[in-house]
This record gives sequence, structure tokens and C-alpha cells, in this order.
Amino acid sequence: AQTLWVHNCDSPCPSPSQLAALERQVFDFLGYQWAPILANFLHIIIVILGLFGTIQYRPRYIVVYAIWTAVWVTWNIFIICFYLEVGGLSKDSELLTFNISRHQSWWSENGPGCVRKEASMSGIKGLDNHSYISVIGCALEYRYIEVMHSSFQILIALVGFVYACYVVSVFTEEEDSFDFIGGFDPFPLYHVNEKPTNLLFKQTYLPA
Repeated sequence: AQTLWVHNCDSPCPSPSQLAALERQVFDFLGYQWAPILANFLHIIIVILGLFGTIQYRPRYIVVYAIWTAVWVTWNIFIICFYLEVGGLSKDSELLTFNISRHQSWWSENGPGCVRKEASMSGIKGLDNHSYISVIGCALEYRYIEVMHSSFQILIALVGFVYACYVVSVFTEEEDSFDFIGGFDPFPLYHVNEKPTNLLFKQTYLPA
């Protein structure tokens, strides 16, 4: 029953962790956040590897996923600290874009209730061809949306870690039980050690 519960998919089906990572990847692409994009891509690959290991009875792949969850939790804690500006970090820095652009989170201009306005900078020397973008009316500041995203990822990663440990333990128990009944024993459990026929004849004709 445990095995059927673990393997309820005949092919790699999307997990909640994978769907959440894909959703986050979309918005990071829209915001040109290159560091999170790479991290999300690696996370999706490792999640697929973990699903493959679960379906194909490959505990090593699941162990790799379990180790990655620790890295993933650490990364999301860093993202939380980044947007909350903990430890000298600044949400306005270009750290997440590798200092190649000044893009910010997509939610900074497209959050719930946000209204984006552009004001021409004409009349100011050197800024005639530029416009000033202001965002007003946001129901929730974008950094808190990013924090909620990362917190949700941490929660899913912790659940995934517990599930991965459970699956590995199930596989280990199955391998041990199979070994116990002689599955990997080169000498079968019901092996009969037959004596040579000449020795049997000698025992038959021993003098009384």
C-alpha cells in the first residue's frame, strides 16, 4: 500500500513545488531578474530529477533533491533578507540583475491596485527625451509580495524534504526485506547441501 501511494504517477507529473517554481519563473522573467531566473531553472530541473527518482526507484536522485531543498531554502531566505533590506542589503540594488540592468521586480509596477503613470521630463536640460515613471495606489508593496513568494517556496521545500526522506526510507525498507528473503543472496534460503553419493554408500555399509 505504501508503494502504491508513493508511485501514483506513471509518468513525471507536475508537483506543487514545480508548479510554484514555474509561476515564479514567469514573473522573474517579466522583471528581468536574472539571478532568480537561474535559481528557478535549477530548482525545476532538480524537482524533475526527484520525481524521476521516485517513479523509477532511484533513491540517489531523491537524496540529491533532499540536499537541494536545503540550498533552495537558503536562497529564499536570502531573497527575503534582500527585499526586507536586512544586513545592509538594498532592494533597489542591481544585485539580482547581475549589475547589467536597473530592472526591479515585476510586481513593483504591476502589483495589486498599482497605477503606473509616466510624466515627461521635457524642459529639464539633458532629460528632454526621458520620462519619469511613478507608481501609486498599490494595495501591497511589491517587496512584501516577493517575501510571500519566497516564504511559500520555503514551506513547500520543507514539505518536499520530509516527503523525500519518507520515500527513501520506504525504498530502504523494501530493499532490506527483499534481501532478507534471499533476493540478493547467492545461496538460496532452501539450499540443500547434498553429500557425494560415494559417502552415502560408505555410511550405509559400515559394520555394526
